[in-house]
Amino acid sequence: ESIDAARWMHTGDLAVMDSDGYLNITGRIKDMVIRGGENVYPREIEEFLYTHPDILDAQVIGVPDVKYGEELCAWVKLRDGVEDLTAEQVREFATGKLAHYKIPRYVIVVDEFPMTVTGKVRKVEMREKSVELLDLADAAAVKNA
Repeated sequence: ESIDAARWMHTGDLAVMDSDGYLNITGRIKDMVIRGGENVYPREIEEFLYTHPDILDAQVIGVPDVKYGEELCAWVKLRDGVEDLTAEQVREFATGKLAHYKIPRYVIVVDEFPMTVTGKVRKVEMREKSVELLDLADAAAVKNA
């Protein structure tokens, strides 16, 4: 199914090609979040969050939102010995560095990300847990209607 009539393979990866013809993978099509009509690629926001001195690892997902369709939620693992990080602190860190629609509305601090047996992050499970943790069931019902 991923190979088209011209024999091109569609992997679902998003990439940018440099002037030498090398590709830099920037994300996955299925991970793209559409927030208020803007396409947001979680990988870009994850890469930015890595620049925060307290964040060890980050995963960004879209969660349902009544107003914007989807809103951004960052799951973050913190470095040892730092205090919890709030969504407000993340927004303050990102203001002026990221476009306003790319700044996560929600931040969930975790010790681990849900993983598959092959070591890949289970973003689908993260979305389900986020809806529950953030009490977004009503927004999810609107989005799925």
